[in-house]
Amino acid sequence: MSTTQTPPVLAAELAQAWADIQRYHPELPDLAAPESLIGESSSACGHELSFERLLHEAVHGIAAARGIRDTSRAGRYHNRRFLAIAEELGLDHPEEPHPSSGFSLVTLNAEAKRRYRPTIERLQRALKAHTAATSADTSRTFRGPAARHGSSGGGVRVKAVCDCGRNVRVVPSVLAQAPIVCGGCGKPFRIPEVVGAAAS
Repeated sequence: MSTTQTPPVLAAELAQAWADIQRYHPELPDLAAPESLIGESSSACGHELSFERLLHEAVHGIAAARGIRDTSRAGRYHNRRFLAIAEELGLDHPEEPHPSSGFSLVTLNAEAKRRYRPTIERLQRALKAHTAATSADTSRTFRGPAARHGSSGGGVRVKAVCDCGRNVRVVPSVLAQAPIVCGGCGKPFRIPEVVGAAAS
């Protein structure tokens, strides 16, 4: 694996991890676009890209293959049908559902951690290399007129989330200037930290 990870290389690692899950759950459909998971995160499905999040997405894949409606409220609320499939895949859950996201906050159980240990470690290395390669020093990078004039135009927007599960797309420098407050819960939106994979 290259230490200068590029999105296509990370996408290949994600596809391999998905294939590892399919070995234990053959009804899981193929992952059409692994690279879509790299830049996109869902506050309901976990803020960070990790093996745990990949397994969470696999639950949705199996639900789709079985024709089961596992969420409501525009995909935010994860119901007990989601929970039943999550348990099949080795994910544990809190006793009570979250008010806005239901049973979305699932974590790997001990058996799943053992089963997928090599996959988790491989994906962790790929994510760490990808993060290092994409967070290089940009102080000497030309960003064009928007940066020179202090405008937010032209910046890359990322997803900022609040505790109630809502999210907005924002240029990080704009969010750094002053908090953007959620009209639903009154709390400020924040950009989730990008962490490696689930702890082994």
